[in-house]
Order: sequence, then C-alpha cells, then structure tokens
Amino acid sequence: MLSDSAHIFVQGGNGGDGCTSFRREAHVPMGGPDGGDGGRGSNVEFVCDDSFRDLQSFSRRVHYKGPRGRHGEGALKKGPDGEDLVVKVPPGTQITGLDGTVHDLVVPGQTVVVARGGSGGRGNARFASATRQAPRFAEKGLPGDEGWIDLKLKLLADVGLIGMPNAGKSSLITRATRARPKVANYPFTTLEPNLGTIDGERRQLILADIPGLIEGASEGKGLGHEFLAHVERCRMLVHVVDLLPFDGTDPVENHATIEAEIAAYDPRLATLPRVLVLNKADLLTPEAAAEAEAEWRARLDGPDVPVLEDWEEPVEPDVPIVVTSAATGQGVDALRALLLRTVPERPVDGPGAVDLSDAPLAEHKVYRPKVARDWSVEKTEDEGFRVFGDGIMRLLSRHDLENEESLQYVETRLRKMGVIEALQDQGFRPGDDVEIAGVLFEFDPEA
Repeated sequence: MLSDSAHIFVQGGNGGDGCTSFRREAHVPMGGPDGGDGGRGSNVEFVCDDSFRDLQSFSRRVHYKGPRGRHGEGALKKGPDGEDLVVKVPPGTQITGLDGTVHDLVVPGQTVVVARGGSGGRGNARFASATRQAPRFAEKGLPGDEGWIDLKLKLLADVGLIGMPNAGKSSLITRATRARPKVANYPFTTLEPNLGTIDGERRQLILADIPGLIEGASEGKGLGHEFLAHVERCRMLVHVVDLLPFDGTDPVENHATIEAEIAAYDPRLATLPRVLVLNKADLLTPEAAAEAEAEWRARLDGPDVPVLEDWEEPVEPDVPIVVTSAATGQGVDALRALLLRTVPERPVDGPGAVDLSDAPLAEHKVYRPKVARDWSVEKTEDEGFRVFGDGIMRLLSRHDLENEESLQYVETRLRKMGVIEALQDQGFRPGDDVEIAGVLFEFDPEA
C-alpha cells in the first residue's frame, strides 16, 4: 500500500573537537602551539528524486544520523568535515522541519537541509596571543541539530478523479490512460491513489485516481485525510458520478456529499475547475443517458442557459459534462480532449511559482543590524543569580571547565559579553553564587 506519511528522527553530525598540541622538533626550539581545528558535522539534507513514488522506505528506517566531523590534529591539521547525509524523497513531499517550518519538495533536484551539523572546535593554535603564548586548551565541537520531523506525500497530479466508492474511477483511468489499477465490483477496491498520463501533441497531463471518499472524509473518517491530501495539488477535479449505483443510492445526493467533503477539507478546493463525468452509461439506454445529461446540465447551469446561434463561437460551460462508459469506451476520447484543452498550465518551477527570469535587477543596500543579546540574568530564590541563554550555553559547551586555562578564557569571554556588568546591575556582590549551565561560578568584578 502507498505510504503517504512518516514520522522520523533526524540528527546532524557533531562537530569535531579542536586539538591541543605543541610543535616539538629538535631544530625548532620554540615551536609553539599547533593544534588544528575540528571538522564540521554533517548536515541531514532531503532531496527531491522523481525515481521515488512513496514514503515506504521510512517505515523500515526511522533514525537518520549524519556522521560527525573528525577531530583536529597536531601540525595544524584540520579534521575533515562530516559527509552530508542525503535522503531522497518523491516529488510532492511536504516536510515539517524541527522549527515547524514547512518545506515543499516538488521539483526534482530541489533540496532542503532539515538538521544542520555542529561546528567544529578551534584548536589551541587559534588561542595563541602575545600574552597567551602557550595555550593548553582547545574548544569542543558542538552537537548537531536533532529531533523528530514529519513527512507527508501529496501527489503532483494535474487532474484528480473524485467520487463515491465504486463510481468507476479506476476503470475510467484505465481506459483514458496507461494506468493499470486494481478493478473489482465492490467498494474501496482502490486503497491507494493511482497515476496515469494523457499525452497530447503539445502537453502531457497526469491524472490521479483518488480512492473513493465517504461522508465525513474531511473529518478523517475512513481514510479521508490521507486521500484528500492528494487532491490539494491538483489544478482540476473530475467528479465521477455513477448514473446507476448498485447500492440504490441517489446520484444527486452522492454528488452533493463529495462536493461538501471537498469544500469542508479545504475551501480553496471548492474553487478549482470541475468536469462532471456521468459514468456507466452502458447500463442505461441512449435515451435515458441523454435525459440524465440534460437534467444535470439544468441542475448545474440553471434554467436560463443561453442558446448559441450557429454563427456564435461556442463557450466552454462552467462545469462541462461528459457522458462516459469505461466498459465500451463511450466519451473517453472526448474527456481526454476536454482535459488537454482546459486544464490550466502549471506555473514555472512548481505550484505557485513565479518566473522572474526577465525581471530587472534592483540596486539595494545591505544593512547589518547589531546582534541582539541572546542571554539573560535573573535572581534565584536563595539570593543567588542564574545566567541562561543560547549564547552562554554554546560558550560553556565548547570548553572543558576542569581545565584552569580554559576556565580563565571562559571568564574573560563572559566579561566581554557583558555578563559581569549585567550581574552587577541586578545587585551582584563578590561572594554571591552564580549558576551558569548548572555550574556554580565565583566572580570578582574587581579582578
């Protein structure tokens, strides 16, 4: 069965640690520090590949972890970066990323990075200065992004065939295209959307046979949400109505039920162009089929349908009606020609895209705003202080606080960041406890 969704765990590779090393050679009496930087961790990247058709592979593998960057080495050797982990998905895949951003991969070759690898730590050679000529510490690599993401497949079809179960959609798409779906005389024969193509002289259309919908599908009854999701990307809907349902239901009520479910799921779908197909005409006499077509035309267009004179150019009705029979082939050629003539063209580079190839280039200035402070200071209940924030956490996670030189460097960085000044503004006095990332510090503002 076609897999339409997946919930997977992704993790970018951790950055490699910087190296603490000193050059030791007989002919170089004062070689100095030569520890190299660690490599960047790998990204987890998703790429749209039109050789894939579903998300079935994600039911067998749930965790995707990118390789880490290598550690730095002596002689200023930088650790190699981790090789990015590339995950292939079919066109039409919608990805909800770690931060809630939704990415649509609809064009083959389109990529998106969903989990970035951690940056590598700097080696001790990067910390050498006139006053710190032999640093005995280096930075640790940062961990990569990680978390659960959601994948959802929405087929990239031009035309979607909708209708009640057993309305004859599968048989119709078999006649109209080269698709070979399962066909049988019972409801819900089709358990997954089937695709077929119609080839014209100047264009090709993709038809999707959307499995039979039922009342309440927009609320998730049956497999409603899974099936309706595939209708979202279609540019035209073909509503297939069984003229003589085997269960004795009313075709008019069946038509109204499906239209109501489509509109309830997404009001935008109610505005898509429609074609009404009155199927299984072979079960009626030609006179009865023609009478049914006239009744549906009066129902859809109203009683005041203008009659064209011979010299007037025919105008396509708002909802064209085609009487078909998948068993005999009646009306199938007319349906193909109608779709090739009336389905709107797809925008350049995917749904909703705009072609800006001829747009003039505008001159502009780049303003770089000052980076906002990403940490805060607050008093604790025991008259101490707590410093928290992403910038502070990154600083402490990079350094070994058991190393005295590393700890001195961290304190210097905290002073430059304005943490000591912010603590004093909150009433900090020498001897007060300051908690940073679960570690207690003692600061002397006068030092």
